[in-house]
Amino acid sequence: MAARVVWLLASLGGAAAFYLPGVAPKEYMENDKVEIKVNKLTSTMTQLPYDYYSLPFCKPPKVMNAVENLGEVLHGSVIHNSPYDVFFGTSNFKVLCKVDLLEGGAGKQFAKKIREDYRVQLIMDNLPAATKMLQKLSDGQTVTLYDRGFRLGFVGTERLAGTTPGTPYLNNHLRFVIKFHRSDAYEGARIVGFEVEAYSVAHKYSGEWKDDPDQVTFLTVPITPDLPPQPILTADTSATPTPHVIFTYETTWEPSDIRWASRWDLYLYMGDDQIHWFSILNSLAIVLLLTGIVAMIMMRTLRRDLNRYNAEDKEELAEESGWKLVHADVLRPPHLPTLLCASIGTGAQLLGMTAISILCAMLGFLSPANRGGLLTATLLLYALMGVPAGYISAGVFKALSGENWAALTLSTALLYPGIAFSAFVSLNFFIWAQGSSGALPFGTLMALIGMWCCISLPLVFVGSFLGYKAPAAPPPVRTNDIPRQVPEQAWYMGVPFTMLVGGILPFGAVFIELFFIMTSVWQQRFYYVFGFLTLVLLILLVTCAEISIVLCYFQLCNEDYGWWWRSFLNSGAAGLYLFAYSFVYFGTQLDVIGAVPTMVYFVYMAVASLYFFLVTGTAGFIAAYTFVWLIYGAVKVD
Repeated sequence: MAARVVWLLASLGGAAAFYLPGVAPKEYMENDKVEIKVNKLTSTMTQLPYDYYSLPFCKPPKVMNAVENLGEVLHGSVIHNSPYDVFFGTSNFKVLCKVDLLEGGAGKQFAKKIREDYRVQLIMDNLPAATKMLQKLSDGQTVTLYDRGFRLGFVGTERLAGTTPGTPYLNNHLRFVIKFHRSDAYEGARIVGFEVEAYSVAHKYSGEWKDDPDQVTFLTVPITPDLPPQPILTADTSATPTPHVIFTYETTWEPSDIRWASRWDLYLYMGDDQIHWFSILNSLAIVLLLTGIVAMIMMRTLRRDLNRYNAEDKEELAEESGWKLVHADVLRPPHLPTLLCASIGTGAQLLGMTAISILCAMLGFLSPANRGGLLTATLLLYALMGVPAGYISAGVFKALSGENWAALTLSTALLYPGIAFSAFVSLNFFIWAQGSSGALPFGTLMALIGMWCCISLPLVFVGSFLGYKAPAAPPPVRTNDIPRQVPEQAWYMGVPFTMLVGGILPFGAVFIELFFIMTSVWQQRFYYVFGFLTLVLLILLVTCAEISIVLCYFQLCNEDYGWWWRSFLNSGAAGLYLFAYSFVYFGTQLDVIGAVPTMVYFVYMAVASLYFFLVTGTAGFIAAYTFVWLIYGAVKVD
């Protein structure tokens, strides 16, 4: 969208809004034309968006594309002009056109999309069309909410009077309820609300149909909910009960006290704030528990260990066991060091991208009012974060005495982005075969490859170069040539169990907020409580750090010095919990039909879980890495 809206969360759960300097709202005078754009058709049952004009709707004399940025294309938005003629302050009833349902199987096309519960998305003055609904809060109060778009139609049931069960009915009449605000500070008025009331009406008119629809006398005006609905196909024979359908609309203008800067409040309302506060308190409880354990280790156990290990009488330690005894092996390079360092570098890249994106969104610079802005900024930030990715991966690789820096740099830049890109490109063929606008055009794919190869890859090389040139911190202990034998470990110190324990706590800390994020993604709701999300991200990082330190300490105390991969996997296992939860969410919250939509869901969730695994694993590794350096730097070693 052209308008840049800035929303500032004045407090958690509440939002106050202001606009960036230099970006002015549009004032309308009487009889000024108000443009309505058509966006796309969306459904939570198929998860596949379609071009509005993929169905035989009424069209303007010339259809023009209005997509503005990369994020809109990735969202599957196909924005065009519309045939609606709306003039400010003018309320009237108008006829769009008459569509032959027998031509080209138009009736069957409408019926298929109605049964798949598709919604129509329109845009007016940068506001999406919305259906008004009421919701009761836990304290008994009722609030007004907006649901994006309006239903294309509905399927008749026994509960709906005047309908035949199983017969699809088309919403062919729209009532635009446009809210406007006037002020002495400016001339004219500003649009602050765009509500749509959709009706299914079997229009009747007197005489014969004329080329000029405005000359036709309709017998079904005014439009009321008790009029007979417009069927598309019969339930049993799939025959067309009527050969045509007439599309109409009317406009109603309502003054409003809502200020223009606050007109997105109803769209961005995320429901009862108590649920988000419960999420924060739940996460804080986990953090406090882990903080107490870490404090006990650091303040009591670790201090006691250091005092004992640094004691003058070394004979008392002859039979001692503990983390000091593996000092000559604790920095021994692990298996697959290049893969580990590439994973850490990519995790740092994703973490930097996520933190900056959430911060900008919390400050309002990536508001949903800027269509596709969040996704576009996220992709750009990912490319720019190539510098810290290369720097951190090179720094860890240097600490492991790695030499093949070119292989490390290429792995950091290409491995995980290549996995995600390959998955999306493969999935894109299936989406394209369905005729969905969610399939990326060839030009967009080339733009993504260009961003990846021309921005991200060179920046990773720059970061790696700086990381290798930077002076490395001297190792706190020396490593023996012959590795020490690791004693047999108890079952609860094995990798599967520590991952099970290490992953569930970070996942549990963010579980509730993840539910809202997945709801916004898969059920097409706005998500904008970025104040809560910022706190949850901080809690997640602290939880990953603390659980990784605790498990690393227990592992070293059992004389197992293979902590490099374990510290990454223990906290990174939260990604495995996320992928497992995606199956639960799919079965309990979604009603997806078809093989391709199901594939879309699980491929996307698999990639999201992989990246969540990298972020949480990197946070845990950095904490454990710092912890090991500190404790072995504080102990006296002969």
